[in-house]
Amino acid sequence: MKTTPFTEKHIALGAKMHEFAGYNMPIEYTGIIEEHVNVLQNVGIFDVSHMGEFWVKGPKALEFLQKVSSNDASKLEVGQIQYSCFPTDKGGIMDDFLLYRYEEDKYMMVPNAANVEKDWAWCQKHNTMGAELENASDNIAQLAIQGPKATELMQCLTDINLSEIPYYTFKVGDFAGCPNVIISNTGYTGAGGFELYFYPTYAEKIWNALFEEGKNFGVMPAGLGCRDTLRLEMGFCLYGNDIDETTSPIEAGLGWITKLVDGKEALIGRKLLEEQKAGALTRKLVAFELKDKGIPRKDYVIANAEGKAIGKVTSGTMSPAMKKGIGLGYVEKEYAKVGTEIAIQVRNKNLKAEIVKLPFRK
Repeated sequence: MKTTPFTEKHIALGAKMHEFAGYNMPIEYTGIIEEHVNVLQNVGIFDVSHMGEFWVKGPKALEFLQKVSSNDASKLEVGQIQYSCFPTDKGGIMDDFLLYRYEEDKYMMVPNAANVEKDWAWCQKHNTMGAELENASDNIAQLAIQGPKATELMQCLTDINLSEIPYYTFKVGDFAGCPNVIISNTGYTGAGGFELYFYPTYAEKIWNALFEEGKNFGVMPAGLGCRDTLRLEMGFCLYGNDIDETTSPIEAGLGWITKLVDGKEALIGRKLLEEQKAGALTRKLVAFELKDKGIPRKDYVIANAEGKAIGKVTSGTMSPAMKKGIGLGYVEKEYAKVGTEIAIQVRNKNLKAEIVKLPFRK
């Protein structure tokens, strides 16, 4: 298995380790619920160095991005970030990613760890215009510092005014005495905070500084287990569960990042996406809460009020914040309206549930 610059730290802290996307990653330290609650109340630090990073550079960079990225990269100013996806030529999703405009003709893509090789091959295949591409995934480490006290903690370690970095923007500068750190107001928890990108040689210095300073802010390391429960409470899609090559961004509720505008005529799969936006859908991704006691799990059958199967759960858990079963899943589009009563089939029982509006955690 691959390691990150922090793997030895996780093991020394007694983390429960497991393979994820080819990496030896911490699933939990003291427990998923405790870590989840601490992120919501204080601050948690996630090692996300397994994520990929691709640089897209040169005069052809924007042309390339307008072809492979569902969102409209022409709207990005330097210092801004977009959420986007790679649409496939069959109308599915190759992966979802963040896109940073680092300089005038220099962008950074951040794809999912499990898809780095697949995404890199896809980008190379479709780089017919000759943009400069660089896979920097092994040369960049990343930490997510999340929670209501994250900004106060991090401000102790940088002269950059963090209050001047709005949501989905970033700045580059010194952090914990380390230069050229990307400080990004993004995250996958809905609890606020930042993500840091830096050279692996600075990993130990930044980690130690955060935990030393963080003693005053209730800092705890957080594993992939609570990362999943936190993102699900916000209704954020997880690649491989809620979106993949068999799901379209339109049916997944990602029409807002699918811009079929002038200048994106070469967008991969555009014709299929136009048809779907015009109404050619048979199913939609919905959020639901259980009314009966139980925990929904991936692939459980979703039924209508009469017990007829209408779809499947893609993500589900017992919400640590709300103390009830919640989940996402695809259903036939006529059942997708908020307020619709459905049932989740758990061990041959139909547990009552209701379609709700996201996020679960308000």
